[in-house]
Amino acid sequence: MLAAAVLLVAGCQAHGEDNSSTRSGPTASDGRAVNPLKNPDGTKPGLAPVTADADKAAARKLIEGLSTKGRGPKTGYDRDKFGYAWMDTADGVPLARNGCDTRNDLIRRDGHNLRFRAGSDCVVIAMTLYDPYTATVIEWRKQKATEVQIDHVVPLSYSWQMGSSHWPKSKREQLANDVLNLVPVEGRANSAKGDSGPASWLPPNKQIRCAYVVRFAQVALKYDLAVTRADKAMMLKQCEGG
Repeated sequence: MLAAAVLLVAGCQAHGEDNSSTRSGPTASDGRAVNPLKNPDGTKPGLAPVTADADKAAARKLIEGLSTKGRGPKTGYDRDKFGYAWMDTADGVPLARNGCDTRNDLIRRDGHNLRFRAGSDCVVIAMTLYDPYTATVIEWRKQKATEVQIDHVVPLSYSWQMGSSHWPKSKREQLANDVLNLVPVEGRANSAKGDSGPASWLPPNKQIRCAYVVRFAQVALKYDLAVTRADKAMMLKQCEGG
């Protein structure tokens, strides 16, 4: 049995409000997840595996477009430099200023069987979530604030070390709240990831790894972020043809 909730770790915020349970298996997916190549703005739910040879070729072409450089120091990094979590006022990203904070936007996007707080069409207090990183289904209740986290696919401190330290705060706020860069997942997997790039951490669910690095590349390209040479090599490896 696992508790579940949404938590801020490496730029991801925890909140709490019954018990949750998790089950795993090849039929765990709710069938709603979308291939990231067909979801370039991140507004559709989840991450579906990238399996077709043509899609893998498109994925490699996308990743090849990434620039590379060494990872800089973390000096000066602070989560607050990316705005408070989870602000609804980061202009220039999908779902901003819709009257619902980013955290609940993500729960509503990826969760199903949603239950809302009385009088609200924003605050979710219970849901079923399929976690692509671990291929598990989590029955979530807001009372338990420990196991479901919103992952920044490109971690905020990673972005800081790769150049966002020189951005205006408004652009950092966009990165932190852009649904393209955000996926609700099992908390332990996200905690294990920390601020790692793909060379140091990949989702435990091997079937989703190409999709994960495609999404990492989509975010990096959108925000003109370089990745390390090792990260780029690992990303290409995940989308090799069969």
